[in-house]
Amino acid sequence: MTLKIKILLVILLANIFTIQSQTTEITKKDSTIVSSWIFGLGFNVVDDSDDVWHRLLDLKDAWNAVPYPSRLSIGKYFKNGLGIEAIASYNKYKKGKTVGGLPLTSDKHYYALDSRLSYDLNKIFGETGWFDPYVGVGVGYTHDNDVSRATANAALGFRAWFSDRFGMDVNSTGKWAINPDKTNQNHLQHAIGVVYRFSYEKELTKEGEAKLELIKAEEKEINRINDSIASTLKVAEETRLLAEKLEKEKELERLAQLEKEKADLKAIEKNKIQSKIDALENINFDFDSNNLTSLSKKTLSNLILILTEYPKLFIEIDSHTDSRGSSSYNQALSERRLLSTLDYLFKNGIEPQRVVGKAFGEEKLLNECDDHTKCSEIKHRANRRSEVKIINF
Repeated sequence: MTLKIKILLVILLANIFTIQSQTTEITKKDSTIVSSWIFGLGFNVVDDSDDVWHRLLDLKDAWNAVPYPSRLSIGKYFKNGLGIEAIASYNKYKKGKTVGGLPLTSDKHYYALDSRLSYDLNKIFGETGWFDPYVGVGVGYTHDNDVSRATANAALGFRAWFSDRFGMDVNSTGKWAINPDKTNQNHLQHAIGVVYRFSYEKELTKEGEAKLELIKAEEKEINRINDSIASTLKVAEETRLLAEKLEKEKELERLAQLEKEKADLKAIEKNKIQSKIDALENINFDFDSNNLTSLSKKTLSNLILILTEYPKLFIEIDSHTDSRGSSSYNQALSERRLLSTLDYLFKNGIEPQRVVGKAFGEEKLLNECDDHTKCSEIKHRANRRSEVKIINF
């Protein structure tokens, strides 16, 4: 089996595992809320007729309710299924309703404060994610029919969740008077309302954990295949890189040779142009003058011909004076001479960006004729010049 075929087979196998792993993923359904706070608001119905087991659904005579929210609850629920809850409720017994086995002769108020310890039955039956049945026990305090009493409570109910936060709570609670007497009767209290869940913590369900283990196993297998691909490709890559390196070195050698030939040709051409410039007559000025002489104008005209012949030629013109006069005066004089030279070039069609001008005054004398040496006019004239050199071509 050739190296190329082996690589293709390993890559194909990796793609198959990758596609399979993409079909296995953790979704919202694979997690459930395991602890939270729950706030509830709803309605409550009280059956205090003393014969609930005979008339359990006697809405007309035994059930008491008000037409507005009458129940508040707040509770904390833990991972182990236990929860603690505080509940406050209000109701009103209507005249004519049966309470304690007798019809009321007037309206009576009902108040209750209860605490409850509950247990989530999903811990026994298995998580559903949206349906939470529970049982609970607790104690409370009830005031109704002008009588107050402590109660022992037992509850059965469920919550149905529409989302992670909002749901509905339905429950029934039996309340038995502690130390009952003739006036302290046992009663039932039913409730329905909305609940809001907050500060909750989520964990994976058993199905979600199984999925996670499967995903980890798939990732491990993919990693193993990828390692095999990497190992297989390493040899091919090293071979390719070696071939590329040799080819690159060969190409660099070729380009370097071309660049050298190009540079040599450019140097030859530059020297040729510089020789043409050097062959021109000197650009000299009369003593203490910045006016171009006829000979200097002729020299500059010949320089313009060279610049026109080579449109990519850039030059530098350096203006100098002799040593006679003060240094500052000579500096200013050389600047004026430079300006005269540049003006002549620019007025005759040479672009300003192609010429750089520098004025040196008496800084760069060509001979010994400084302020302390007496020289002939010919020697001083040699220092009054403008020099031209190529700066770019």
